[in-house]
Amino acid sequence: MRKRIPFWILPLGVGLLTACQSGGGKPDATSETNAATVTEESYRTYVTALASDDLEGRKPFTTGEKKTLHYLEEQAKALGLEPGNGNSFLQEVPMVEITSNPAPSMTVKGKQSFELKGLEDYVIWARRPEENVTIKDSELVFAGFGIVAPEYKWNDYAGLDVKDKVVVVIVSDPGFYSSDTTFFKGKTMTYYGRWTYKLEEAARQGAKGCLIVHATEPAGYGFQVVQNNWKTSKFYLASAGKEAYHCAMEGWITTPVAQKLFAAAGKNYETELQRAAKPGFKGSSLGLTVSTALQAKVKRDKSYNFIAKITGSKRPDEAIVYSAHWDHLGIGKKDEQNDSIYNGAADNASGTAGLLAVAKAFKSQGQAPDRTVVFLSVTAEEQGLLGSAYYAENPVFKKEKTVANLNMDMLNPYGATKDIVLIGMGQSELEELLAEEAQKAGRYIARDPNPEAGLYYRSDHFNFAKTGIPALFTGMGTDHIKLGKAEGEKLLESFTANRYHKPSDEVNEAFKTDGATADLQLLYQMGKRLAFSNAWPQWKTGSEFKAIRDQYLPKQ
Repeated sequence: MRKRIPFWILPLGVGLLTACQSGGGKPDATSETNAATVTEESYRTYVTALASDDLEGRKPFTTGEKKTLHYLEEQAKALGLEPGNGNSFLQEVPMVEITSNPAPSMTVKGKQSFELKGLEDYVIWARRPEENVTIKDSELVFAGFGIVAPEYKWNDYAGLDVKDKVVVVIVSDPGFYSSDTTFFKGKTMTYYGRWTYKLEEAARQGAKGCLIVHATEPAGYGFQVVQNNWKTSKFYLASAGKEAYHCAMEGWITTPVAQKLFAAAGKNYETELQRAAKPGFKGSSLGLTVSTALQAKVKRDKSYNFIAKITGSKRPDEAIVYSAHWDHLGIGKKDEQNDSIYNGAADNASGTAGLLAVAKAFKSQGQAPDRTVVFLSVTAEEQGLLGSAYYAENPVFKKEKTVANLNMDMLNPYGATKDIVLIGMGQSELEELLAEEAQKAGRYIARDPNPEAGLYYRSDHFNFAKTGIPALFTGMGTDHIKLGKAEGEKLLESFTANRYHKPSDEVNEAFKTDGATADLQLLYQMGKRLAFSNAWPQWKTGSEFKAIRDQYLPKQ
């Protein structure tokens, strides 16, 4: 048995396959393979179709979903891809859709009483499939960051009774407010900083409701993104009998509202925030109660993941999985231009188009890969990574045989860059493989400029990572080839402020395709090298996912 050399100790330029392969792999099998490439023409064709008004914003449970799945199957067949789930391209994902209709206000009572306005001051919804939810004079309890993390010796709920009460918690981690980079992960968000975790933990603690204090920098987006959830439908994986594990009411409040609540409790919010960010914090009641109500319309239905594949010629049971989510927000609130279709061109028609463009490149190689290459387009990412969560729980290709996941979400819409951003740097040996391919292309890897937003926990690769599968996620570069880094940063800021989760995220004259194509070419080359090799990339020491993978790591 040959000793495995970790990717990460190799200098750039040393082939991954040369170092790790036990024989028989050939990353550059033929001249035809070398010539295969992701073309800008194919990518533009796919992304234009997927972001068209005809697909109605690609929301699950709508005609937009049916049209999207039909288009994907049509294109997969045209490329000669095989169904990835037995004889079908589809994997059924049972979900429940809950449309919440909150009361227009929330009453706060204490030494002074006042009303909060729905949408303006807070956004709430229900996750339990109950037609009526009533919050009547429920006690407000401040639980700091709402974190229980034994490995950090941190428990915001220690000695705190929150059963049937409404907890107020702060977004992000205590480390975000510390100058100590070793405290949690400093400014880099951990999974404990994610709002989804905070809602789950509040429910585990028995809370009736959970309100997260929003702030733009640690959340990674403005309150207007949260407001998109007002009186809209939300989807969840169907989990009959488990509804009690969700709070009856979930949602967000603005920082000014938090300041008002704490002032009514005779406290200063900023002071309490700083106190909550230090070891030894103890939560407490605010001495206030809240009352409000929600009506909910519940619908149980099925959505679908789309799975296509190219079967490996030598080790068909070993798989490299490319992933992207096909869904977006559908038809919703009109913008200033009277446009109500949330086309989601960058988010994430780009990634789904990328799957097809990469698949086309693989098919143009003229030779089947040694391993199976899977093209997985999942549903309901916008609703909490639901499609990928379901796939991870019900994998078509066993996790023990899944070599790696390469995820594509929100590809560059503003022009080619010298850099490609690596989200979650320091996680897995896939990073060195990406760095090698970037170097060959005359490009370089850049760190996530906003690690406090916790992007590594906010796309579909995360559900692969949670099962131990090494997962890579890249972001948009900013070192613009033509305009320079400063202008590139402005373009990214403009996209986030003016197009992200808005009807204006569509294919138009401002939507560029050369940057996405260049990034896709790197991901294609990575997948190709893995597909023609025996290599098994691993998690790096210090990754929270390493221990999971080590339990079933193939012998090298």
